[in-house]
Amino acid sequence: MRRDGAANRERVLLAAEQVFGAKGAAASTEEIARQAEVSIATVFRHFPTKQDLIEATAVRHLDKLAAEARRLSDDADPGKAFASLMRTLVSTGATKMTLMDLLPPHGDDGDGLSQPVTTAADGFRDALGLALGRAQAVGAARPDTTVAEVSVLLRALAHVSTSDEGEAFDRAVGVVLDGLGVPR
Repeated sequence: MRRDGAANRERVLLAAEQVFGAKGAAASTEEIARQAEVSIATVFRHFPTKQDLIEATAVRHLDKLAAEARRLSDDADPGKAFASLMRTLVSTGATKMTLMDLLPPHGDDGDGLSQPVTTAADGFRDALGLALGRAQAVGAARPDTTVAEVSVLLRALAHVSTSDEGEAFDRAVGVVLDGLGVPR
């Protein structure tokens, strides 16, 4: 892909993340094109269907979160790094959940999430597990906590993050970190 084509693709994905995150299924490809400052033809050249765009946006978002989790896992203070990661994931959780909700349902029948989305989700979970494991190894997180439990807590906090990001919300995140045994 040419450099300008790759730059346009990235602009479309960034705009899509913002627009889908804000509007969910009501987001239009035209609005994404406007925000990315490209033509609608450019959007469809890179993503032939809206579903292709949603999937690519979800993969990009999950990959970005996984990279942040891996970066923080290398921090000299795993407890503070995990607390920072939790705050980052809570603040971006509403967008992640909206993107995932726009994807086909996944179940035991094998239908649903595409291989790239499944791979990105697995990579994110692995990176979250690495950060949690590092914090647990130095006694900065409860040793009995699992990635699945952290994911439930993140989803719960993400559900309310868009409606109340004031002092009560910050304190609620602190309560969750305290419950996980993570220093703030």
